[in-house]
Amino acid sequence: MAGILYIVPTPVGNLEDMTFRAIRILKEADLILAEDTRTSSVLLKHYEIKGRLESHHKFNEHKTASMIKERILSGLNVALISDAGTPGISDPGFLLVRTCVQEGIEVQTLPGATAFVPALVSSGYPCDRFCFEGFLPQKKGRQTRLTELAEETRTMIFYESPYRLVKTLDQFAEFFGPERECSVAREISKKFEEHRRGTLTEVAAWYREHEPKGEIVIVVAGAEETKKKKKTYKNGKTFTDEEENS
Repeated sequence: MAGILYIVPTPVGNLEDMTFRAIRILKEADLILAEDTRTSSVLLKHYEIKGRLESHHKFNEHKTASMIKERILSGLNVALISDAGTPGISDPGFLLVRTCVQEGIEVQTLPGATAFVPALVSSGYPCDRFCFEGFLPQKKGRQTRLTELAEETRTMIFYESPYRLVKTLDQFAEFFGPERECSVAREISKKFEEHRRGTLTEVAAWYREHEPKGEIVIVVAGAEETKKKKKTYKNGKTFTDEEENS
């Protein structure tokens, strides 16, 4: 009888954000797959979880997904965790889940920690409809995507490195307009959690003077809906079809 693939969220900061069920599943699993075994060992030790641990990350997942599938088919129950948050959300996991689903293997994803939900809810922007963009392309396709998102009316969520935060906020101001509102969440659920809100220009200026550190989530207000569809250009100016043709 085939085993089960469990997708287990882990804390994005505070270790107390682990659920009772997640701890139980990790203790019962025959094998735990971790994005970084050194990082995960700290969490497992904290909860006295002594299961077998192997690495499964973006550099080896194409190679290991098929082998893991075979081990589950042989009867092993396997739990997948990432360094922080829910596997598959800007972390390894999608490929293994798809491989198991295609094989008819049962996949159980536990609810739990993920960084963008608290960042979104704390931002004060509408969260009944939103789009999650994760990490934008670094080079190819980046400007095209930003141009498309300039007219997005839903609240937008992005992940970013602290080293690229200011540059990214400047780009957002260039494509979305300098007065577009945003909220930058840093170090969610950790001791020095911070939420910096304001226009893209204001928040970028703040972080030029205060070097950002830790995990970053950027929440950007959606474009205002108007009766006449507006086109937004790289300089941040907007025109309706009628204004452009006059």
